This record gives sequence, C-alpha cells and structure tokens, in this order.
Amino acid sequence: MRPATLIPVLVVLLLLGLMGSVYVVREGQVGLVLHLGRVARTDIGPGLHFKWPLIESARVFDRRFNALDFSPERYLTSERKDVSVDFVAIVYIEDVGDFYRATAGDEANASDRLAPIIKDSLRNEINARTLTQLVSGDRSEVIARQLESINKGAENLGMRIIDIRLKQIDLPTDSEVISQVYNRMRAERNQVAARLRAEGEEQARQIRATADRDQAVILAEAERDAQTLRGEGDAEATRIYGEAANRDPAFFAFQRSLEAYRASFEDGNAVIVLERDDPFLQYMRSDR
Repeated sequence: MRPATLIPVLVVLLLLGLMGSVYVVREGQVGLVLHLGRVARTDIGPGLHFKWPLIESARVFDRRFNALDFSPERYLTSERKDVSVDFVAIVYIEDVGDFYRATAGDEANASDRLAPIIKDSLRNEINARTLTQLVSGDRSEVIARQLESINKGAENLGMRIIDIRLKQIDLPTDSEVISQVYNRMRAERNQVAARLRAEGEEQARQIRATADRDQAVILAEAERDAQTLRGEGDAEATRIYGEAANRDPAFFAFQRSLEAYRASFEDGNAVIVLERDDPFLQYMRSDR
C-alpha cells in the first residue's frame, strides 16, 4: 500500500481513537471510568475528560436530587389495624463507585434495593402509632426518627436519602378497618342528627307553647273588648229606645209590637193561640 493511501487511513484511525478517548461530564453529573470492566477512577466532576480507548469506558450518572417513587406498603398500627402507606424518597448519589459496584449503574436496581431498607425502618414507627396518630399527627416526625438509620442501611449503595414524604395513607379495600371507620362515622353522624332533631323539637315545642299562650291572651283580650263593646252597644241601644219611648210612647209601642209580630211569624209556620181581646193583637184589629 502506498504511503499516500495510508495517510487517510491513519487520520481516520486517529480521529476514531480521539473520539473514543474523550468523554464529557455535565453540570449536575458525576462520572467514573472502568478499566476492563473494573472501577478505575470515580467522582469525576464536570468537564472534558480523557480515557484510554478500547480498554477503558466511561459512565456518567445524574448526581442531582432524584425522587424515587415506591409501591404502597401495608403496615399494622399499634391497634392492629391494617393501613396502606404510599411514600416517595428524595435521594442522590453520594459515592458513585459504591453505587456502581452495588447496582451496576442501574437506577431501577438501586430503587429495588433501597425499598426494603426504607419500608422496614418505617414499619417500626408505624407499628408504634395508632391510626389516629398516624393520620392526624406530624408525618415528618415519623420520618425524622428513622432517617439516620435508613441512611446507614443505604451506605453500601453509595446513595444518601435527604427526605422521605408520606404521600398518602389509605385503608386497604380488603380490610375490615374501612367498614369499622364507616360505621363509626355513621354512628357519629346519627348521633349529631339525633341531637339536632332533639334541639329542633325542643325549639318547636317552645315556639308552639309561646304561640298558644299568645293566642289565648289575644282571644281573651278580644273577648274582653267585644263584651265591652257589646255592653256599650246595648247601653246605647237602651238609651236610644228610652229616648224614642219618651218622645212618642204610642209609636214606640207600635214599633215594638211589629217587631214582636215579625219575630213570631218569621218562619211562616208558627201557630199562636190567643183570645180575641189579647193585647198582643191590638194592632191587628185596629189601625189606631
């Protein structure tokens, strides 16, 4: 092969060698170099770096905080009640060498190995608390008491847990706790409803008693006023009749007789048996 032909080939090989010997670590990342599959250099910071081509390879991992979401875990409270706890862990890679040796650089493998460490530590806290304390209490306190022991268990993974957040605490659908809680809630609501009904009935009785008392007072006052008015009317009628009788006694007697005739024969079926000279008939016999 001619030298002129070898030059392009050498240039291509040189470029390929340079491309295989250069790698970049970006901000927020950390790198390590493997020499024939074994960890050679770790904790490589951001920048442009070189490695031996073919015999060395580089791996780059995200060193920023990462949220690992775990499947819900079932626990027993101190009351032996079954609960399902859903949580998420905030972690980052602290030692990339240990992380690679423990997980082969697989984040899913890291999550699977970290899950039992966290779940077992949380079990100690949850088992020591009642359901009410767990639901209504300070959830950060549950985590703070176990965070140090969790990090000790995660040291061999090269990871550090910054925080663990309890997202949700549920009662499993196949647990009797749900029916017990619903029954207790139903009993409490029924108790409140019964108390409200009793208070409403008491208020209704008071309102009815007040209304009945007011009605009796109003009727009594109305009857009193009516009797007063009737008495005044009768007195006024008597006075008027007296004045009329004094002015023309004959006409008054005639008027009273006509009223007596009208009252006696008003229904048209009355029968009165009298003597012919009875005074009641005097105005029927004569027009004087």
